[in-house]
Amino acid sequence: MTKHSGEETIIAHGVRVEGDFVSQGNVIIEGDVQGTIQTAGDLRIGDEAKITADVTAANATVSGEIRGNIQVSGKLELLPSSKIIGDITADVLSIGAGAQINGKITMDGRPVKKEIAV
Repeated sequence: MTKHSGEETIIAHGVRVEGDFVSQGNVIIEGDVQGTIQTAGDLRIGDEAKITADVTAANATVSGEIRGNIQVSGKLELLPSSKIIGDITADVLSIGAGAQINGKITMDGRPVKKEIAV
């Protein structure tokens, strides 16, 4: 399990992470991640990123691909190049024209369960 408590973590293009990724700060992913991703901060998934993981974040902006469920306590922004295969739970959802979603979307105002261990 990777733990990070700094300001920002970047997983660069060409980098592959397997396992549980936990952070208290902001996370930028341009590479590949398999497992789970949890951050108390903001998450940004780049155009070339391929995520096979369940994702939990405060806010998220996605332009790559996620195969897994997404839970965002604030705003989830899906840019036109994003592809989501999994269920989405978010307080606020923004979907760009061309974004693909294959799953259930829940926006019922219930707080997202945060299980971020440090």
